[in-house]
Amino acid sequence: MTMITSLLDQMGATLLFLQRILRTMIFKKLKTHEIFEQIWKVTVDSFPTTAMAGFFVGAIMTVQFAMQVKEFGALGYLGALATSATFREVGPLLIAFMLSGKVGAFTSAELGTMKVTEQIDAVRCLGADPIQEIIVPRFVGIIVSSFFLLAAGLMMSVFGGMLLGELFAGVNYEEYLRHVPLIVSPVSILSGLVKCGTFAVVLATICTYQGYATTGGAKGVGRAVVATAVTTMICIVVMDWMTSFIGDIILTMVRGFRP
Repeated sequence: MTMITSLLDQMGATLLFLQRILRTMIFKKLKTHEIFEQIWKVTVDSFPTTAMAGFFVGAIMTVQFAMQVKEFGALGYLGALATSATFREVGPLLIAFMLSGKVGAFTSAELGTMKVTEQIDAVRCLGADPIQEIIVPRFVGIIVSSFFLLAAGLMMSVFGGMLLGELFAGVNYEEYLRHVPLIVSPVSILSGLVKCGTFAVVLATICTYQGYATTGGAKGVGRAVVATAVTTMICIVVMDWMTSFIGDIILTMVRGFRP
């Protein structure tokens, strides 16, 4: 019971923190220079990791599907099946995990250090709002950069799949891509992008909250980083299920209204 109560308290505090961020974004002036600086910083630091993760996700999916479709003589559909699965589910999920470990942990550690060394309190003492000055630029920067990093990772997954299709299954790039438009529909691409955006919001909210709420000195910073990594991964999995479930309901409703 105590664990459930603590979990509910954390969820409520995180949602209230998100409410404060959104209210600040709506009613106060945004620090555009700081936002662009954060976008650039996160993108440059995380692009190599995201690109590598996306490349190997596509390669792994191609190898796994090649083992199955080869038995049915359907290697021509290898690229379409691997790309569809990567775009809809596996790619956004695994790449988000990579970003949660790199971007989320770094941001929570940075904000946590600022909190325990009283830098955030100093900003408040100078008459400025720490949410406006420190949190919002990082929140918006993480969302924007994570969204495009996830999208870039999905693009890299196609190249990884093409390379492994050639090396592992003997499928050249023309044959690999030929049937992709038949299975990878605009709905599949939209589903992957929606998941990317959703995971980015989850990551930005949790890492900024954990860093801002850090207490207890250096040990508190360590606890905040661990809590960020664990909570982000759990929430990403839950949101992946929710977006898939809601997406299937919407798609079924749309198909039901067609004449």
